[in-house]
Amino acid sequence: MTTITIEEAKDRLSELIHRLNPGEEVVITEDDRPVARLVPAVPPARKARKFGTLKGTVLSMDRFDDPLEDFEDYM
Repeated sequence: MTTITIEEAKDRLSELIHRLNPGEEVVITEDDRPVARLVPAVPPARKARKFGTLKGTVLSMDRFDDPLEDFEDYM
C-alpha cells in the first residue's frame, strides 16, 4: 500500500492510475489523515475452478425426468 499526499496526487494522478496493479491501492492523505483510496477498477482474477468439489452432493437422480407439478398448466 502506497501513501501519498493530496498535493502529490493532484500533480501525478495520471501516472498513479497507469501504474496501479490489480490488488494494489494508493491511500491519499491530507494533514496526515487518510481521505481517499485509489484502487484499480478491474477486480483481481478469480481462482481456477477445481472439478469434483461438489462430489457427493447429488443424492438421487431417480425422479430427474418426472414432469414438474408447477408447470402442468404449460404442458
